Amino acid sequence: MEFYDISRDLLSAEPYPGDPKPYLERIRSMEAGEDYTLSAFYACCHSGTHADAPSHYILGGKDISELSLDHCFGPCTLLTASGVLTGAHMDQILPYCEKRVLFRGEGKAFLTPSAAFALCDAGVLLVGTDACSIASPDAEEETHREFLERETVILEGLCLDGVPDGRYLLAAFPIKIHGAEGSPVRAVLIKSDNTE
Repeated sequence: MEFYDISRDLLSAEPYPGDPKPYLERIRSMEAGEDYTLSAFYACCHSGTHADAPSHYILGGKDISELSLDHCFGPCTLLTASGVLTGAHMDQILPYCEKRVLFRGEGKAFLTPSAAFALCDAGVLLVGTDACSIASPDAEEETHREFLERETVILEGLCLDGVPDGRYLLAAFPIKIHGAEGSPVRAVLIKSDNTE
């Protein structure tokens, strides 16, 4: 069994433009002569590798603590893509994909609302990207809404360097934060003989 940690470090990952930069604060320190080390951290709910909940774009939508965890765990397909991806592109790849799909595009692959519609219509439970956002800046709201209205989990800010395309088992559980519209995630791909 082979494990790939596809999460970015929470503190060093580039924040989405306009989002606050996360930081760690040392409250107690053994280096300073105290009996133990204790830290606190501050981060936007969309820092580093994170999941979006419906309430990110849907008024009254489910928060991150209410996400279906079965969407965040199971068979997954990782694909390399580039540019702006449409519904027609999705129609070509969907016959070869699991119900969880991750796109590697070196931060430059984005989904249009028609791509989101095609993925949701095919019953995709989770979609992820190595970009800061699943959508291009001119289609942020429409693409997110298409996924989140259908309660498809969005993973953003993945680190897919060095991971070959293919089928995996994905584990990507968000932190349980009542009322939050997103959460950092420790995302892992697992490759075994059963995922060939």
